Amino acid sequence: MMTERAFWDTSAIIPVCCVQAFSPVARSTFRRFPRPALWWGTPVEVRSAFERLKSENALPNEQSAIRHWSKFRAKAIEVLPDGALLAVAESIPATYGLRALDAFQLAAALIWCSERPRNRAFVCADSKLSLAAEEAGFELVSVG
Repeated sequence: MMTERAFWDTSAIIPVCCVQAFSPVARSTFRRFPRPALWWGTPVEVRSAFERLKSENALPNEQSAIRHWSKFRAKAIEVLPDGALLAVAESIPATYGLRALDAFQLAAALIWCSERPRNRAFVCADSKLSLAAEEAGFELVSVG
């Protein structure tokens, strides 16, 4: 049985914080899984996404996005980098065909659940990472 804690990929966090096509689904998912687990690099990815959206004139209210992100992050636990995470991440490109940052995301999710992903939610909007998370045994919660 899934709990209210879930691992969140950055692709699913952005529509929680910013108004986008998938925002209603992402925000509903956040109400369902209000205790996120994150990769330690997620804050950098989120701020990078905000800057990209701003440069594309697709972030009309940056301060609102930052406030939403701060509230989201305050409820989160972060999976910190260590030797175990690195060892798992190194095997992921060959096993699942993911690039480096997605390999770290999936590795962090696996470390978060002690490499027992069954009945653990993985919230994502990225199709390739979603497929890899499902193959690894997570219960995929797609927001995109």
